[in-house]
Amino acid sequence: MWGVGLAAYLLAIFHRSSLAVAGLAAADRFDISASQLATFTMLQLLVYAAMQIPVGLLVDRYGARTVMLTGAVVLALSQAGFAVAQSYGAALLARTFVGMGDALTWICLLRLVVSWFPGRRVPLVTALSGTVGQLGAIAAATPMTWALGHLGWTPAYLFAAGVSVVVAAAVAVLVHDAPEGRVLRGPRLTLATVRERLAASWAQPGTRLGFWMHFVTPCSANAFTLLWGFPFLVKGEGLSEGQAGLLLSLVVVAFMYSGPTIGWLIGQHPWHRSTTVLVITWAIVATWTVVLAWPGHAPFWLLVVLTQVVGIGGPASMIGFDLARTSNPAERLASANGIINQAGFSASLVAVVAIGLVLDWRTPGASTAYDADGFRWAMATQYPLWALGLVQVWRYRRRTRAVLNRAEMTASVRGEG
Repeated sequence: MWGVGLAAYLLAIFHRSSLAVAGLAAADRFDISASQLATFTMLQLLVYAAMQIPVGLLVDRYGARTVMLTGAVVLALSQAGFAVAQSYGAALLARTFVGMGDALTWICLLRLVVSWFPGRRVPLVTALSGTVGQLGAIAAATPMTWALGHLGWTPAYLFAAGVSVVVAAAVAVLVHDAPEGRVLRGPRLTLATVRERLAASWAQPGTRLGFWMHFVTPCSANAFTLLWGFPFLVKGEGLSEGQAGLLLSLVVVAFMYSGPTIGWLIGQHPWHRSTTVLVITWAIVATWTVVLAWPGHAPFWLLVVLTQVVGIGGPASMIGFDLARTSNPAERLASANGIINQAGFSASLVAVVAIGLVLDWRTPGASTAYDADGFRWAMATQYPLWALGLVQVWRYRRRTRAVLNRAEMTASVRGEG
């Protein structure tokens, strides 16, 4: 079950990231500016973030298998549409549905993990799921660069759509919602029950802490790998397209080796989950500061360090889901995960749009006008997001610990009685 679900998630990551190395090609194909190019990813992330809570409710109601299968079909159709799009408007519509299909996948995989693995293994398997899934981003980096250069726009994206058809068939045939049944259904959803579930989940300080953990850790990696990393490295740092593709792949390598490590760490030391997030976020801030302050182009070794530190932020966001697991009952777990998953992609959306707007301000014109100074200003738009996230993680970790301490004291008193 996990393997097939993981394949569906890997492919969703591939589709999500497939525009990262095609940003310059898309700007030329559709004759668009930086802010218009950012709109592709903005719409994709906006749809993804907006759908997280509805998807969580749908998984609680209809089960992971049905929702995941729907996601794979939507991804196949939307990438086929993107492959043949000739106008900017048609391409925007296709990327909107890419975001929709992507949104229908990750929470389903989380539910499968909780259903098929014992509780003590869930943090590690969740981290491994996020880590292995990032192979999709590797497939969207160097191989997609090759496909676009040698096959052309339409064949490259049509091939990607065809792979989704194969994965959809595997999900339909092999995936079961849980060991006790192939298809499980939850209670019917009414407006009253939806309000009750969401209010109960948000009332938990642990859910809010998980929300802000997911807000602050992955936004830099997402903005970098989904759209702006490739143009930043080529136009801002003077690298070749091959070197830029390699560095984007190294971000995913960081995802892959840090994910299991973080999963094991929080499984062994759950009281240090927020501390881990704070340390990683400060490391991301410090490394970006050195890169942006470096006179002239940053040396290649420093950019390698940047990819590794930024890449660790992706798996660190999974810590937020562990807060949801330990703060909410099973019947509303997917809904709580939806609330948390909304955070990181909302922050990523803001970062992607802000970078595009500042690039247009500092280097007006086509993508050929991008320069190092413009990218320094643009990438600095991440600082307000980091500041907000760090403050909120610090606030809610204190509240969460206070709630847990009161619960332990109450349990101790009852035990003594």
